[in-house]
Order: sequence, then structure tokens, then C-alpha cells
Amino acid sequence: MDKVFKALADPGRRLLLDRLRQDNGQTLGQLCEYLEMARQSVSQHLSVLESANLISTVRRGRLKLHYLNPVPLNEIAHRWISAFEMSRLEALHAVKQRAEESEMTDEMTETEGKPTFVYVTYIHSTPEKVWEALTDADLTAQYWGHSNVSDWRPGSRWEHVRTDGSGIADGAGEVLEATPPRRLVMTFGAPDDTSPSVVAFDIEQHHDIVRLTVTHEAIPNAEDYEAASAGWAAVVSNLKSLLETGRVLPQAPWEMHADLRARQMSR
Repeated sequence: MDKVFKALADPGRRLLLDRLRQDNGQTLGQLCEYLEMARQSVSQHLSVLESANLISTVRRGRLKLHYLNPVPLNEIAHRWISAFEMSRLEALHAVKQRAEESEMTDEMTETEGKPTFVYVTYIHSTPEKVWEALTDADLTAQYWGHSNVSDWRPGSRWEHVRTDGSGIADGAGEVLEATPPRRLVMTFGAPDDTSPSVVAFDIEQHHDIVRLTVTHEAIPNAEDYEAASAGWAAVVSNLKSLLETGRVLPQAPWEMHADLRARQMSR
């Protein structure tokens, strides 16, 4: 948290975060266009932000794309805001969101082809255990509320099956890439979705912990983007809790994630 506040103390770094909020997934060169400072200085600011986990980076060929990572800011909000004024703030945010919705949709259309949402967290575990947590039906049932069922081979179907014994799948897709224990890529949508989004899980050893990056591409609109932001934060936090403590969080993340599933099924 000290690194977060230190990073936020500089107005230039706050401006960089603002630019990424408006248009996520920019290169160093694109970000330099908005700041009256040398390229090396912008690069140094980005290093400070990445060290504080306020941004994450994704390689796309020769390009290095930078993304706003909301995890530390979300932790600040929960620690100092949620217990006091969350209901009032959510009402104000809803008004602001409606005003900005059309603008956000336009921005997403313009940046089609880039990862729309990137979520990064660090887990005290091993790559093998994180991979197992993502692909084991019993473990996903514990932290996601649904069993993710597949043989996890490229080209295979996977299903997000209810745990009530009904066999009903609320989500489904195709496994596009599976490289255990490093990378899993799959389409993600309702069982009959003809234009699903794409989710990638990248698992990296980071010293004695694991860095997990969730990249959700091709989210069609602003409402689904907001739902994905809340949904992945809930699911990944519960996965982290399960692996580190052996217990899931008190509030079921699938309740928080239901809005995303409902929107996917309505398309």
C-alpha cells in the first residue's frame, strides 16, 4: 500500500492512469503523446506504477501494451470507503456511468482487437496449483459456484455447470489454448452464444509467489465491461483465498458474478 500511495502522489503518474482509464492498452509511444516530458521519464513513471501493481503489461508481438490494474484502488475503496458511504457513492456512480456509457462504447469499438479488461493478482502458491484450481471441476465449484468441466485440450468444449445436480450449464465455450501450468485461453459466453468473448489466464512464477493475469477480450459493450470488472475481481479473489487459506470468502463470488452471466445469456 505504501508503494500505491507513493505512485499516486505524482500528478504525471495520475495522468497516465487517467489516460489508461480512458483508453486501456496503450504503448509507451502513445502515452508519451499526452505528457510533455521525455520518453525516458514516462518509462520511469510506468515502472513505478507497475511496481505498485497499478498497471500491468501484455506483449502483443513487438508491442508492449499497458493496462490499468484496478486491484489496489479497489482495496483502498474497501478499506476506507465501503464501510461508510458505499450505497450513496454507488448511486452517484450509476448517474455518472449512464452519462459516460455511450462514450465508453465508442472507445471500445475504436480499440477492437485489444484486450478489453486485464486483471492481475499475486497468489502465495505454485503455478501447478493455480492451474489445477482453474481446471479442476471440484475446485471451481468451491470458489466459483459452478464446475468448469472439460478435458482442457485445444479444440475441446468446456462448460460452466451448476453444482445443484441439474447438469445445467450457464456458460460454455471452446478451449483455444492449453499449456499447463502456464497459459489457458478459451472462448466465454452463454451455451448458445455465436459471438463469445475470449478469456486468457497467464500463470507466471514471480519469486516465491505466482502472478496470475486474467485477460478478457472482445467484451461487446460498456455494461458487460462493468460486469466483467466486478465479476473477475470476485472470482479471482475467492480463488486466491482458497489457495492461500483453504477457505473461500464469506460472500459467495458467484452472487457478485451473476450480473455478468445474466448479460451473456441475454445476448
